[in-house]
Amino acid sequence: MNISINNSSHDVDANPEISLLDVLRQNLQLTGTKYGCGEGNCGACTVLVDGEATRACITPVGSVAGREVTTVEGLASDGQLNSVQEAFVEESAFQCGYCTPGFVISATALLSRNPAPSVPEIKSALSGHICRCGTYVRIVKAVQNAADAGGSK
Repeated sequence: MNISINNSSHDVDANPEISLLDVLRQNLQLTGTKYGCGEGNCGACTVLVDGEATRACITPVGSVAGREVTTVEGLASDGQLNSVQEAFVEESAFQCGYCTPGFVISATALLSRNPAPSVPEIKSALSGHICRCGTYVRIVKAVQNAADAGGSK
């Protein structure tokens, strides 16, 4: 099957029922998307599918054929981090960093549909993510800073 990931077309020889996460990590070596719980509950595996935050661990790869998938690797442009990525760095919104790609993806999706979210809206959009290090306050601040810097660009 052919799938579009980070604006590039990829022919993938995989069972359409296996997870998008497995194809990203094992077939395409795009390891920024993390395996967390395997049940769609922790958010570590979040990617964008047609601009919507989607849990890759529970998404069959066959369901994304003909759609655009964006991983954390696809957010940067010409070697420049997007505003959400930059804000996460500036705010030190991570410790171990394992959950960070999922938070960044969901924050990018939020800012693309709501460029000036309130703190409750940010918390709601990120509520399905788990950070074992507890950097939630810095994560929310990073999203606020990214919004102030112009959203998800």
